[in-house]
Amino acid sequence: MLPVRTTAKTQGLAADVKGISPMMILMVIIYLMLLFWENEQNEEGEESTIEHLHVDYPQSDSLVRYCNHMVLQRVIRGPDNTCKKEHVFIHERPRNINSVCTSPKKMTCENHSSTLCFQSLTKFKMTVCQLIGGTRYPACRYHISSVEGFIVVTCDDVGPVTFQRYVK
Repeated sequence: MLPVRTTAKTQGLAADVKGISPMMILMVIIYLMLLFWENEQNEEGEESTIEHLHVDYPQSDSLVRYCNHMVLQRVIRGPDNTCKKEHVFIHERPRNINSVCTSPKKMTCENHSSTLCFQSLTKFKMTVCQLIGGTRYPACRYHISSVEGFIVVTCDDVGPVTFQRYVK
């Protein structure tokens, strides 16, 4: 076996590598944390908007299995991937839904003692999807009903935040 000669150059390189390794590991950890955080933000932001969850304007063409198709396409599910018992799609222009926040019909929301709800002044066309089979997403099956009714939403400074219910 040949003896390995160490020179000042190779000793300096070893010292540089030792100094870089902890820094590289830290940078990789930070990068991965940011990557996962960004993906989580995208999922939460996309799925939680009222427009994504409840607005379908103009109404999609898939009328035969509309509810089953829309629930899968929009990834609509309850807590712990359970099937939602009921879900409503509103077939109205987003700007008309946004105008509900300026409605004089204000009331305290049923489930939130201090939150104000706003009811639309006009009736909107909607599709109500009622669960008829399945308990865990994505194996949910829904019955479709077309209704017209007033919508009730919560609002912030920008516009509607959550769909609360509809009133016939």
